[in-house]
Amino acid sequence: MKYIIVGLGSFGAFLGQRLTAQGHEVIGIDTSMSRVENYKEKISHTIQMDATDEYTVAGLPLKDTDVVIIAIGEDQGANVMATALFKNFNVKRLISRSINPLHEKVLQAIGVDEIVHPEEETAERWAKKLCFTGVVDSFELGDDYSVVEVNLPKHYEGKITRAIDLRERYNLLVLATISKTEIKSTIGKSRNINKIKGVTNPDDLLDLDAILVVYGLNKDIKKLLLEE
Repeated sequence: MKYIIVGLGSFGAFLGQRLTAQGHEVIGIDTSMSRVENYKEKISHTIQMDATDEYTVAGLPLKDTDVVIIAIGEDQGANVMATALFKNFNVKRLISRSINPLHEKVLQAIGVDEIVHPEEETAERWAKKLCFTGVVDSFELGDDYSVVEVNLPKHYEGKITRAIDLRERYNLLVLATISKTEIKSTIGKSRNINKIKGVTNPDDLLDLDAILVVYGLNKDIKKLLLEE
């Protein structure tokens, strides 16, 4: 996959390095030439440029890019301007870093696909979420093991937990299942929330919107995700 990361501070730089190490093509952008030079051997491509300038951004390979991450953290104004600019270019998937609650509301108004909270979430976690199709969220347990929330593969729809037998096929444990439940606010507005069903029962029926919480080796989790 191809990524553009705007802002090579601690979060952006580490994320860019991890994605590059996993074989993805990454364009890292920063206004600081020292940062660009520092990571040019560690990230696929690094460019010194102003990501709030429409003319220079238009020259980037936006149509060929799968994900754009606005990782600017020092300058809230630059973050918002860059986010809005990339949104106007209709990039395939736009993720932006939130600095505070008010900033997050602005990003939501712009219409980003996802919001990152680096102070709460690790770049390692996001690297996994971005690289593996089907990953909803993950929690690292050392270098080799993880607890991961994954979307139910389509061909498992309508089966019971016992029938998919992830322990036998992939050496993975299904710890719990999560289902989407529609709730209404006091003003009648509907929204979906994820509801944990608790410890998995072998006879639980799985619907297409189900999310599985699985535990195991990262390599085994990857095998499950690649099956899709």
